Amino acid sequence: MVKPKVSIVIPVYNGANYLGQAIDSALAQTYPNCEVVVVNDGSTDGGATEAIAKSYGDRVRYFYKPNGHVASALNYGIRQMAGDYFSWLSHDDLYHPDKIKAQIECASMTDPRTVVYSDFEILDVDSGAVTAVLLPHIEPAGFRYFITLNSMLHGCTVLVPKLCLDECGPFVETLRTTQDYDMWYRLARICSFVHLPRILVTSRHHAEQGTRQLRDVALVECDRLRTAFVRALPAAEIRAATGSTLPRSYATMAATLGAQGFVEASRAAGVLARDALRQEPLVSRMVDSLYIALRQRAGPLLSLSRRLLSRVRYAVRALFMKV
Repeated sequence: MVKPKVSIVIPVYNGANYLGQAIDSALAQTYPNCEVVVVNDGSTDGGATEAIAKSYGDRVRYFYKPNGHVASALNYGIRQMAGDYFSWLSHDDLYHPDKIKAQIECASMTDPRTVVYSDFEILDVDSGAVTAVLLPHIEPAGFRYFITLNSMLHGCTVLVPKLCLDECGPFVETLRTTQDYDMWYRLARICSFVHLPRILVTSRHHAEQGTRQLRDVALVECDRLRTAFVRALPAAEIRAATGSTLPRSYATMAATLGAQGFVEASRAAGVLARDALRQEPLVSRMVDSLYIALRQRAGPLLSLSRRLLSRVRYAVRALFMKV
């Protein structure tokens, strides 16, 4: 039986310092049917990035394009790929040898329209410290609610069937820092996202990451994206994810998003909480009104701890929003 082919797409811009190690980790996969597609997104390092990619000869499919940032490089790679599955590898990250094999085995036991994602670890380049990031178990029905409130999913842990990408459409190239979460949200409308609880990717944390220069852009983009997520989430998905009433769920979303600094998204969730409250029977409305009021009163008391938690979440997010 022919095993499905997996295309590992590596977008890179001025990445000569880490690109070779990323390619080595892709070529070292224990899964036998992989191709490695390197997309040079208009590097300006005097040909250093290109020289590294070309040094692998026909073991790597190499392409050059004018600079358009990561979403455009990913879209270019997807158009060139020959695989049945798409797997993204940032030029400064590393796959563990069994990354593709483990995910294909997981996907083979589920529906063909299944996206598999995994845990990962963070390598601090300066100190050498390694931190494991273990994601909680999330039922596919609650996945979109989960990514609306959390930024834990690492794009390089995701394995996507090409047929789903064809149906969903390309990464949005106008997004600089949230093109991945926008894609996962759209894909989750037509595919199931399944968590494989294994660390399969090492993500580097280093001073040269472009997201450190785009922190303000990231906050604005994330706020807008989460606002859109909040407004688009079907009520049935929210109830399934929270096991609570709609007004309480929206109130929780408003508090959580507000604590992360997403003002517009928090406000949108608060409006939806009030709208949902008006649709409740009288007794339920009274109980949920009390709950919402208590959440609002508790906010100032918890604001300090929430701000600290928010900083941790932004730090984790910065590790895998590649530009």
